[in-house]
Amino acid sequence: MNNKIPVSVLAATGSVGQRFISLLADHPWFEVVEITASDRSVGLRYEEACHWLLPQPMPEFVRKMVLLPTEAASLKKSAIAFSALPADIAKTVELDAAKAGIYVCSNASAYRKDPLVPILVPEANPDHIRILDVQQKEYGWRGGIITNPNCTTTGFVVPLTAIDRKFSVERAIVFSMQAISGAGYPGVASMDILDNVIPYIGGEEEKLEFEPAKIMGKFDGARIHQHPFKVSAHTNRVAVVDAHTICLSFELKEKGSVDALIDALESFEFSDLLKGLPSLPEKAIVYHREANRPQPRFDRNLYHGMASHVGRLRPCSIFDYRMVTLSHNTIKGAAGGSIVNAELLARTKFGK
Repeated sequence: MNNKIPVSVLAATGSVGQRFISLLADHPWFEVVEITASDRSVGLRYEEACHWLLPQPMPEFVRKMVLLPTEAASLKKSAIAFSALPADIAKTVELDAAKAGIYVCSNASAYRKDPLVPILVPEANPDHIRILDVQQKEYGWRGGIITNPNCTTTGFVVPLTAIDRKFSVERAIVFSMQAISGAGYPGVASMDILDNVIPYIGGEEEKLEFEPAKIMGKFDGARIHQHPFKVSAHTNRVAVVDAHTICLSFELKEKGSVDALIDALESFEFSDLLKGLPSLPEKAIVYHREANRPQPRFDRNLYHGMASHVGRLRPCSIFDYRMVTLSHNTIKGAAGGSIVNAELLARTKFGK
């Protein structure tokens, strides 16, 4: 596509920043024109400052790019900024960028609880993009902020949305087995994670209990109304490199057979508004009928790491049903999710 939208990557040298760089390298709609980093790397070329972690080679276009300070004033060319910033830094930088007329697609948690900032997962709530108009009017800025959810929320919210639309979810218990890449680099020390499961990840359980209700809530043109269902979450770090696995049990208002629920998952379709977005997978949800799937090693990279995987849907002896979900935490759950959000933004605000 001609006339690509100029974009920046904030915190480009970190693990999520590198995913952004890799996924944007040949993007048909976006061109990376600015990259930022922490003070110790400012002024260096990307290849000098970045300890590249991905199996794919560092893209040639970014090697000689000079790293800018991570502040809105540095972004002279960008219409969209992809944020891989820590939440405490994002709180200031993302706000300043929105005020300066830049649309921020954020992987950070800083603004997820803001009532006028959507937690966008286009497969589940594409209409929430329209709250940007309210956000701009109420806050008086020319840009805007869109967040994607915590990478673990991403793993189960699309399948749960598919079931909710037909059967109305009332409550759920969620147990996560989260990959070490979710902790960033260098992440969890090997002596802590090898031969071990760590049953605590700071702040994660609160995010899993809040975010799905906002994502699955209704936008009425003025505000997002939280879905009334409740989530109880238990989060655990396990010795898997990439992909979060979630076991959940859930209760429904409208009862259905296991086959009917599987059909709701397998027949789930994108909104027409999403058709043709470059980074969407061919299938939003992949249901695995094998008794031992999904598994991180075998399934995380299917559909370029952008699908939601489900398996083992069966009755639950306490709630109604239970199932296992899986998604790639640094692609679908982080950089890739933000890029799809930006593609929807580009369609609604830039006419792509």
